[in-house]
Amino acid sequence: MSSSYGKNLRISIFGQSHSEAIGVCIEGLPPGLRIDMEELMRFLSRRAPGHNSYSTSRKEPDKPEFLSGLVDGVTCGAPLAAIIRNTDTRSSDYEELFDVPRPSHADFAAQMKFKGAQDVRGGGHFSGRLTAPLCIAGGICIQILRTHGIEIGAHIASIGEVSDTPFDMVSVSADAFKAISDNSFPVISRKRGEEMLRLIEKVRAEGDSIGGLVECAVLGLPAGLGDPMFDGMENRISAIVFGIPAVKGIEFGNGFACAALRGSENNDPFCTDGITIRTKTNNHGGILGGITTGMPLIFRVAIKPTPSIATEQESVSLSKMENRKLVIRGRHDPCIVPRAVPCVEAATAVAVMDALLENKKYQGGE
Repeated sequence: MSSSYGKNLRISIFGQSHSEAIGVCIEGLPPGLRIDMEELMRFLSRRAPGHNSYSTSRKEPDKPEFLSGLVDGVTCGAPLAAIIRNTDTRSSDYEELFDVPRPSHADFAAQMKFKGAQDVRGGGHFSGRLTAPLCIAGGICIQILRTHGIEIGAHIASIGEVSDTPFDMVSVSADAFKAISDNSFPVISRKRGEEMLRLIEKVRAEGDSIGGLVECAVLGLPAGLGDPMFDGMENRISAIVFGIPAVKGIEFGNGFACAALRGSENNDPFCTDGITIRTKTNNHGGILGGITTGMPLIFRVAIKPTPSIATEQESVSLSKMENRKLVIRGRHDPCIVPRAVPCVEAATAVAVMDALLENKKYQGGE
């Protein structure tokens, strides 16, 4: 099972939603770096379940236990291994799913691949629960990248038809990131956030779910990071972002909108103040030819509605090969999007850190 990522910073995620624990092993972290554990816990709490009405009622403290790689809170050069124990599981809720797969969930595809050996409880290794160890790795990378002047932030771009104020593609600032992360609901416009919350509550009361978009930006990236062809920054970020369950699409810069434009409209004119070269617009989203340009790196991610809904759905019995009606039990988010925001930040941080370490090697750095 491919649950690893990276060439210079290598992470491997393990565990299942209802196993004893979930965790991550990280190789390639530079030694001698102090990790702020309080800041890491604040970051993890943004993803943790059971804190509000729009997330699952499953309550997990999500406090990481570090098994190796740290000495008195400082990286020591050895692989860093951390686990998060699962403490609030209700496996009986999933008994029927061994035979009746949930529509639009990984249940059926997993059965076809693993022939019944897969762990169905809570979604097993396919569960969004596995984004918790991803956030350990990403939260650590965010702290390290900040020492290099690189900041990462994301917000809910939309839920259903309700859209937030978008990032300024040319001049988004780190101050906007802090305002979003300090907000219990990660949006720029509080008014639009309130509308989103009302929409989530409406679909929850109807026994349904809803999806949306997350917009992410990276500031302070040097020009020249990444590679052409298969190791471009779009490729690197996309590969790890698609490791987040429920992600169905990604676009960089103006994305699919560029398909309706002429070159004269889509091209970003270059300009200089005599010291730095920039572009007047940023339709390219900070990446050209797979390589960063020094402009803000901006992309959006599409998150599908939660497949596990309370409304009766149509499925099949795998053992009897006959059509069945399915009513899903258990505890599930009516909208995954808010808790996906820190996951997108984490995934982005790992990808950027991996590319930055490769760039230092290429340039002969430490």
